[in-house]
Amino acid sequence: MSCVVRASVVLLLAYATAVAASMAVLPADLPAPHRARLQAVADAAAVSVRVEADPFAGRPDVFEFLLDHPEFASRVTRVVKAARYRIWREADGLHIDDGWGTVGRFDVVQVTAGRRILYARGVYQKRLLPDIHGEAVVMIEYGTRPGPAGQPLIAAAVTGFVKLDSSMLSAAMKLVTPVARSKAQREARTFVRVFTKVSRAVDEQPAALCETLAREPDVSPQDLAEFKRLLEMGGRETRPPKPSRAPGPE
Repeated sequence: MSCVVRASVVLLLAYATAVAASMAVLPADLPAPHRARLQAVADAAAVSVRVEADPFAGRPDVFEFLLDHPEFASRVTRVVKAARYRIWREADGLHIDDGWGTVGRFDVVQVTAGRRILYARGVYQKRLLPDIHGEAVVMIEYGTRPGPAGQPLIAAAVTGFVKLDSSMLSAAMKLVTPVARSKAQREARTFVRVFTKVSRAVDEQPAALCETLAREPDVSPQDLAEFKRLLEMGGRETRPPKPSRAPGPE
């Protein structure tokens, strides 16, 4: 998950976007209080992107837990040395520093089976370059299907709409679509690589991972206890499974 959040903020302000959209369409079931704000960002986006990651092996319950506990997930990725970004909570919500110049704040505005929608606002800061401010809407869709020997495969897609505060920069972004597309594809591969590494640590050394997390001062004891219970279940369902399918065209 954590990697998903990093990709979301990179989509926000770095050159990580591609494929201009003709008409931005958000899900029909998006709550009304959020729709107007998010649709305005999508409609005025300088660029948009949809990246479908290659399916990867992993436990769907662990994947969803990390999606829904971004602060904890960012600590897990650093413990297993899969990523360097940091997520923390302040009075105004969740904040992120990706370790490469992008900082910002984000909200998870919708959680449904197989989908998460986020709104982010932040700034890309790089020495010798002017700060780039903007906002984004990011939709994460995912589903599962059986893999080799019955092991579940997770297929995920990230759709992002990026609106920059500067109209001049927005126009410039539209001229670099090939570069932006390449960057977006690299971010998708990074997403898979990070979660694969976390998934391997969960499968191979769950006790050692939890012990290391317990020694970290900024890990929520409540989140850690819930994570440990999840690992001890070994993927067994404790409630009816959510309907899920791999994202993609009908």
